[in-house]
Amino acid sequence: MSQEYTATIGLEVHVQLKTRSKMFCACPVEYGATPNTHTCPVCLGLPGALPAMNEEALKLTILTGLMLGCKIADVCKFDRKSYYYPDMPKNYQISQYDMPLCLGGGVPLHDLAYPKDAQKNIATKNKVIHLTRIHLEEDVAKSFHLETASGIDFNRAGTPLMEIVSEAEIANPEEAFAYLTSLKQHLIYAGVSDADMEKGQMRCDVNVSVRPVGTEKFGTKIELKNLNTISGVRRALAYEIDRQIGILRGGGSLQQETRRWDDDLGETQLMRIKESAHDYRYFPDPDLMPVKTDKLLAAAKELLPETPAQKRARYEKDFGVSEYDAAVLADNLELGAYFEKAATGSPRGKLLANWILNDLQSTLSTADKSVAECPVQPAQLDALVALVAGGQINGKQAKEVFADMFATGRDPSVIVEEKGLKQESDAGAIGALCDEVIAANPQSVTDYQAGKGAALNFLKGQVMKLSKGKANPAMVGDLLAEKLG
Repeated sequence: MSQEYTATIGLEVHVQLKTRSKMFCACPVEYGATPNTHTCPVCLGLPGALPAMNEEALKLTILTGLMLGCKIADVCKFDRKSYYYPDMPKNYQISQYDMPLCLGGGVPLHDLAYPKDAQKNIATKNKVIHLTRIHLEEDVAKSFHLETASGIDFNRAGTPLMEIVSEAEIANPEEAFAYLTSLKQHLIYAGVSDADMEKGQMRCDVNVSVRPVGTEKFGTKIELKNLNTISGVRRALAYEIDRQIGILRGGGSLQQETRRWDDDLGETQLMRIKESAHDYRYFPDPDLMPVKTDKLLAAAKELLPETPAQKRARYEKDFGVSEYDAAVLADNLELGAYFEKAATGSPRGKLLANWILNDLQSTLSTADKSVAECPVQPAQLDALVALVAGGQINGKQAKEVFADMFATGRDPSVIVEEKGLKQESDAGAIGALCDEVIAANPQSVTDYQAGKGAALNFLKGQVMKLSKGKANPAMVGDLLAEKLG
């Protein structure tokens, strides 16, 4: 991005809630069902059909607000947002305008939320992107555009949909990436949505403008519509910011408009001149009463889990892991749960974290298995790490044992016994081997005593060879150094 211009970015994120039924009717919510099989007069917008609110959707929206530090309104109401597209048959969408469920709050950006190539150059550490509001509405149907015709699947119409609106505080495409990554993590932690963008459960509209550095007034806002990947948002913003700067540099002007992102071509394209809020002609829905939220708020508070930041801090405090390791473990709920089961009650938290983040994750990836499918149980991994920490097997042997555990699900002690891998840690026995090697290698002894440190490694290798790899390496080094003075 040019240093002559600064970008201002705000995001509107639509999130499908994890409910069994739709927002205003009893039709089931099911991804991938046969088109137009989960419909009724309400979600088809037929005359005379009356909506009835989904209490669970209200509660999950409040829970989201609590996770993100929002103020929960004492009373909210639903409004009609009037517009017509083929996927909205009523000619209006039931939404919330001036009395939404949640106000304020914010999404914290932590280092690992940024793209990997940007994590070493974060402009503002621990930045929080403040929220304007979170409101609840109904989703529209899904349009399909074929070669010679278009079709509409109304299964999605009426699905409970949260809209999470940020303040215009995002400074660049990398911060937008981090915002969406962190937001998605909070949604999954709260269990309010799977937030699977490939399934349309989380979709993003972007508002972006540019202005010369040092000027206060925002530039002309341009909206990028229906972006469906987090990396796509980053790419679209990078292109659009450069496009707008190029127009302004060339003496041109920008108009408020809505554009789409073509990821294949790597460019944004004009869709329409943007409507203003008054074009939607909001008014209170006469079929839906305002909602008092006190009981819903009490119920949501009982469901409130720890936040990702709280979990990271707990891992550092309770298990002694590094800030980075805590962040990686907390980033994945399944991986974090596995770690907690292994580390709870164990004094080996840091060692377990190393094994999980390196050997376990790598082996799972190679085997194309999820954490839930891992054949090595958390207690078994702790037992393996205990064998290494106790000097009964060395690191190389532990990897051999782990590979057997992953293939068979057997306990490490059984594998160690079967393979005869248990290390010799008897000082007397190892000392006798050291004496034998010292007597057989007088030149190496002389070299070591003359200050050549490499000679000790040679002697140590000879002891390990003599013990057929079973001697405790640390004990061998200590005894040799002691005997050679």
